[in-house]
Amino acid sequence: MIGCSPPEMVRIAARTGYDFVSLRLIPMKVPGEYSFFPGDKQLVQATRNALKQTGIGVHDIELARIVRDIEPASYVPAMELGAELGARHLICSAWTDVRNDRNFVVERFAEICDLASPFGLTVSLEFPSFSRLTDLADASDIIRSADRPNAGILIDTLYVHLSRISLDEIAAIPREWIHFIHVCDTKADVPGTRDELIRIARDERLYPGEGCIDFAGIDAAIPDVIYAIELPNQNRVVQYGYDGHARRCLEAAKHCFEGGCSYNHVEASG
Repeated sequence: MIGCSPPEMVRIAARTGYDFVSLRLIPMKVPGEYSFFPGDKQLVQATRNALKQTGIGVHDIELARIVRDIEPASYVPAMELGAELGARHLICSAWTDVRNDRNFVVERFAEICDLASPFGLTVSLEFPSFSRLTDLADASDIIRSADRPNAGILIDTLYVHLSRISLDEIAAIPREWIHFIHVCDTKADVPGTRDELIRIARDERLYPGEGCIDFAGIDAAIPDVIYAIELPNQNRVVQYGYDGHARRCLEAAKHCFEGGCSYNHVEASG
């Protein structure tokens, strides 16, 4: 729902059967994104009203990026607002472009965890296959080295496939690290270029059951946590509208996790 305002997203969630929303309170400034800043008092109040009227909760907020030119302290207003709205988790990812900057990434991740802690937020580090941390081992190394009690890892079923992560690797993650996961499906072929990886991740994810992801295997490998649908696909929004797209996402996910999916198993998805 990248183009929706937070109040609109909350009301769509209520109409289509969701329990929570994830709000992007820290803009990434990507095409089509609705820019929402914590200082917009009118929009914040409208969001509060929508949450109260619908009973929908805020589960997590995003996106605290680790980059050279953004100080983690700039994320504090979003953390504060997120906590006020009921969020329990913050998503983080690393986007530096130097492979030998591990210590910098560790230090910045630890700082973000420390800033989030007073607001009761965990910090889940994700590993998009086209980011600085491209697989589970990279992300796990940062979490262990930062050694913060509110740190965790975000498993996204798309990146499990694109980074060729096995179910055994997922099962070996410390249980306390996994606060929630992101769910979508994708085609079996793994693109060979960064641009193609980005395109799929940002605009061509599939409904669960349409692709190759082994949801039953992933479900068996992780603890009982919230499943958050991460499924940007502008063509589906044009075809079905925001409500229709959101409803189809949820219906497909429920169908899969109730055992209705048939899988085209491939080595890349474990």
